[in-house]
Amino acid sequence: MPQASASDITNRLRPVSGRHNPLLKDLRGVYAKGVLTEEGCYAIEGVRLMEEAIRSGTKFRAVFFSDSAAGVMERLMSQIGRKVEALLVPAKLFKEVVTSETPQGVAGLVYAKESSLEKVLLGDPSPMLVVAAGLQDPGNLGTILRSAEAFGAAGVLLGEGTASVYNPKTVRATAGSIFRMPAIPTKLVDAIPQLREHGVRLIATSSHKGTPLDQAQLGGPAAFFIGNEGAGLPPELNQQMDEFFAIPQSKSVESLNAGIAASIILYEAARQRRSKSS
Repeated sequence: MPQASASDITNRLRPVSGRHNPLLKDLRGVYAKGVLTEEGCYAIEGVRLMEEAIRSGTKFRAVFFSDSAAGVMERLMSQIGRKVEALLVPAKLFKEVVTSETPQGVAGLVYAKESSLEKVLLGDPSPMLVVAAGLQDPGNLGTILRSAEAFGAAGVLLGEGTASVYNPKTVRATAGSIFRMPAIPTKLVDAIPQLREHGVRLIATSSHKGTPLDQAQLGGPAAFFIGNEGAGLPPELNQQMDEFFAIPQSKSVESLNAGIAASIILYEAARQRRSKSS
């Protein structure tokens, strides 16, 4: 695709000098609260995430460029639809709005893709799902979304008490998987019967008890429940699990990071599924 000319970039950019611009207020609000705007948008920042969003066909509401990021503008403007509003923000104001320590001078508001558990279950005859149940660290949640895409999961369910998938730290940690991996806020009391109706096994992990992961059978429809980093799954959820798996590890280690544990489970499940299909 040809580079946008300097005059084309100038014509498309709308200078913003004050903090009260509605789109800039939306961007600031998403960064502060980690929730969607009234139009259903969340914030992304940095060249890599912008390019991943473009590559994934994500729909943009607006893009924001720092006035110190001329090179970034030329790189991205030709790839962004002409109907998308493009705002030029003073560097000092841009840095106040975004949350990264070393901003790259570009941010965007993008529309969240809608999905549902029913849609995911109907779209895959043997779904592999991750259920985040009270997972509070946004970095862990982002890692799980990234690994879920890498290892072929059908979706990630976000139970009560789980960090917002639109938290800027979560979005960064997904490295672009948020644009493609269904991440579905859900009430687990409603989701569990729905999973059972579709023959999905409910599986939880344990630090040192349960079937060792290398002996587990993970070839069929399965939902892997990942609990709170410190407390694990609440008792009422534990009672509803069909199986418990343990990742073999040194007894001197109390537990694994939730994002790492989920990634190991997803890798093993994907490996078994590949072996079965071949």
